[in-house]
Amino acid sequence: MKIGKKFTSIHPLTWGVIVICLLLLAACSVSYKFNGASIDYSKVHTIQIADFPIRSTYVWGPMGPMFNNQLKDVFANHTRLQQVKRNGDLKIEGEITQYQQRNKSVSSEGYSAQTELSITVNVRFTNNTNHNEDFERQFTASASYETVRSLNSVQEELVTQMVKDLTDQIFNATVANW
Repeated sequence: MKIGKKFTSIHPLTWGVIVICLLLLAACSVSYKFNGASIDYSKVHTIQIADFPIRSTYVWGPMGPMFNNQLKDVFANHTRLQQVKRNGDLKIEGEITQYQQRNKSVSSEGYSAQTELSITVNVRFTNNTNHNEDFERQFTASASYETVRSLNSVQEELVTQMVKDLTDQIFNATVANW
């Protein structure tokens, strides 16, 4: 009985304000989605992403599948494009052309203090609905590590980081039009 009395003791004007607020919230739902893509879905429906073979002289085996899967995942997660094996409205292909390490800095004793690891990919992008947007371009990502650590101990972490950077660069260049 106390519960019913509590609700009936609320002023009618307060009930009116609550009802109006609820109606406004229900009627005025605005949805924003920012993923950077600027795709005209009335013209572009499909994307064809070829596997990028490794053409580098220095190779780390898992790098190829990591890159190929991440590139496909970026487009699957951030666009409504259907991925197809052939005849896509958009087409991305290329190869991993370089995977290298180099000394980045030298310690006061004259030894290497930091090593930089880098990956370069060559990308060919074809927009079959607007060939003015076609390009062939190279993208590079790099990461550094302390030379006191072995490459084997940091390689997976650094390659994962560089692959994410590369796939973001490719996504932005192809469908974000930045």
